[in-house]
Amino acid sequence: MLPSPPSPKGSFTVTGRRSRLSELSMIRVSYRDGIMENEPKACAAVKGTQIMVENLFYNMAARRKTLQNSADDYTKIVDLLSRFSIHHTNLSFSCRKHGAARADVHTVATSSSLDAIRSVYGVSVARNLMKVEASDDDPSSSIFEMNGFISNASYSAKKITMVLYINDRLVECSALKRAIEVVYAATLPKASKPFIYMTIMLPPEHVDVNVHPTKREVSLLNQEIIVGKIQSAVESKLRKSNETRTFQEQTMELLSSSPLVTRKDSHSSPSLPVSTGSRSQKVPVQKMVRTDSSDPAGRLHSYLDAKPLGEQESRNSLTAVSRSSVRQRRNNPTEAADLTSIQLLIREIDSNSHCGLLDIVRDCTYVGMADDVYALLQHNTRLYLANVVNLSKELMYQQVLRRFAHFNGIQLSDPTPLQELIILALREEDLDPDSNENDDLKKKIAEMNTDLLKQKAEMLDECFCIHIDQDGNLGRLPVILDQYTPDMDRVPEFVLCLGNDVDWEEEKSCFQAVSAALGNFYAMHPPLLPNPSGDGLQFYQKSKPAGNPSDRESEHNSITHGFSFKSMNFEGNDKEMGDDIDEELLSEAKSAWAQREWSIQHVLFPAMRLFLKPPASMATNGTFVQVASLEKLYKIFERC
Repeated sequence: MLPSPPSPKGSFTVTGRRSRLSELSMIRVSYRDGIMENEPKACAAVKGTQIMVENLFYNMAARRKTLQNSADDYTKIVDLLSRFSIHHTNLSFSCRKHGAARADVHTVATSSSLDAIRSVYGVSVARNLMKVEASDDDPSSSIFEMNGFISNASYSAKKITMVLYINDRLVECSALKRAIEVVYAATLPKASKPFIYMTIMLPPEHVDVNVHPTKREVSLLNQEIIVGKIQSAVESKLRKSNETRTFQEQTMELLSSSPLVTRKDSHSSPSLPVSTGSRSQKVPVQKMVRTDSSDPAGRLHSYLDAKPLGEQESRNSLTAVSRSSVRQRRNNPTEAADLTSIQLLIREIDSNSHCGLLDIVRDCTYVGMADDVYALLQHNTRLYLANVVNLSKELMYQQVLRRFAHFNGIQLSDPTPLQELIILALREEDLDPDSNENDDLKKKIAEMNTDLLKQKAEMLDECFCIHIDQDGNLGRLPVILDQYTPDMDRVPEFVLCLGNDVDWEEEKSCFQAVSAALGNFYAMHPPLLPNPSGDGLQFYQKSKPAGNPSDRESEHNSITHGFSFKSMNFEGNDKEMGDDIDEELLSEAKSAWAQREWSIQHVLFPAMRLFLKPPASMATNGTFVQVASLEKLYKIFERC
């Protein structure tokens, strides 16, 4: 098309090939406000049709105000053309921003939708797609034919991409989109966001396009049946692909003398070598300090006010939990099960053990808690910070494998419905827990996971002492370490993890995933209530509504079958903090934190000395951090 003079406001120009003339004969015509300005004129141009629009909405001020900036509008144009190009593969598409050197969308005519997707969305998307098909020709139920591509278990993205064509028209169908989201959320861990390209063909009279002002969204006749069959096809295809996954990982060779991290601050530090011996001196350095782990002198607790431990020891069980000898079988914790998969997992633990860290764990002295996560340890002449959460998680995981099928049980006072626990866990993951927007989606996910766990109830009970009755109620949990009960506020997260993160098809992967889920659940995480010491005390001040000091907003407690979950509102716009302390909540927090510290000192570290074989990765991931060395301190003081 030859350059044309500036068009008047609100006009557009159309140039195309005129019929009944030669192939190179073209016409140009301009319109303004829906009226042709002049008669069509012949012109020279390349084959095809070009449309130029200028001064859009020039006479509609309100509509012009709703337009966003050019960058946002251009992004939407690119997205729209990308969706067109992967469906209309017999055409070539090119979209380039004015003044740009290269096109943002450029495809050539091809016979494969997968090639078009690879060209538009990239190789990483195309290689993780699999073909899906579904159809039905029963006039009494539904008539349709669907084919397309969906992402497999290895695909990962932050948001869903769904390109849907119905009768070759780009549309949206919210019911179908929600159904597919449910399948991915229930099948893949962390509710992975999929990439979906589908084209559906069905009789035109079965499509209702008048459900949206812009006709962007449609509704189908017998929609529930069609959506259900497509959902079943996607779920079947996805579960088959879930058996094998591809992970991008980076491996590192670690020797038994792999360096430990030396802590200069709380997060990053250079590395120092691990040395289990000491240089020959006239006076051995290890003789100058206490190194006997059985001697309590020198611990931080010796410098604090003595507090009776009787009350804390009596709180080994939560109120809603009572211990019972459900299983009287009590074998050696280090005795492995006869299953080959369990033996392989235990051999992996033994072969990956770090010799230097093992010496530290076996002979360390617990000094005290440095903060909510790190504990101070002394080994020979060195002082270390150890991540209690990582250590306890690894210890619990190893103990689950070594006690496989030989657990005592923690009997819950009231069996708890799995569906309610899963819904509660999904709500905790929402940015706005009070929103009811996705309640139907959460309910569907909970139902699917509950049915799955009910099918696996016999195996979970026999191998891991996790009892689920026929009604889908959780009634019993295993004892992994004696005198220790996990934080029951984390039960919903654990149940959701069992439903989403476990590969139930392969034996070794299944046992490993369940053991890891138990390890994370039983790990000694900081309590959900803030630490009442220091600045954390402000969270336990009673809030007063602004302008009415006499009326205090009541604390919201939601009790679900013996588990207490508390939510507090600390927004300062409508409330001002009062001077009164919520003594009941403060007492509960103090008790929870004191119980955790007691369990770390008297349960975790004695069990670590006996059973833990620290993996080599703990030498470099910050689990153990050296903060002081007596030999180097002597050198510093000698220069003073």
